[in-house]
Amino acid sequence: MPIKVGDRIPNVTLYVMGEAGPQPVTTDELFSAKRVVLFALPGAFTPTCSASHLPGFVVHADEINEKNIDNIICLSVNDAFVMDAWGKAQNVDHNILMVADGNADFTEAVGLDEDRHDRGMGIRSQRYSMIIEDGVVKTLNIEAPGKFEASSAEKILEQL
Repeated sequence: MPIKVGDRIPNVTLYVMGEAGPQPVTTDELFSAKRVVLFALPGAFTPTCSASHLPGFVVHADEINEKNIDNIICLSVNDAFVMDAWGKAQNVDHNILMVADGNADFTEAVGLDEDRHDRGMGIRSQRYSMIIEDGVVKTLNIEAPGKFEASSAEKILEQL
């Protein structure tokens, strides 16, 4: 059953790229006592994710941050090396934190995983976005399969 508005974000360990390589970070560290926009997508360097989803948040990062947002987080079931390279390729700079859920621990814990073994991609994340306040989901936008409408940066801006 997928996570829903009012639920607390589960405590799992994710990874971000640090100066010395991949560094663990817990969801408690990412979300406690903060107001965060999280958007998740099926994979780095994939067509819709690279052409629309991440670029929309890059373009609108300043506007989103002006709405009292502490962090914008991009999460995917990729490793920290891939997320770092993709962030650099997309010019995210310091505006978006690229977070790796390489083992799909978070994705499965929130019930938003998708089996894409038939496409050679293994377990991936569904496409969605959230507004999280102090570790609690305040807004949740889950995309219908094959769609990109509900989880966009523009939609988040309307909701903030």
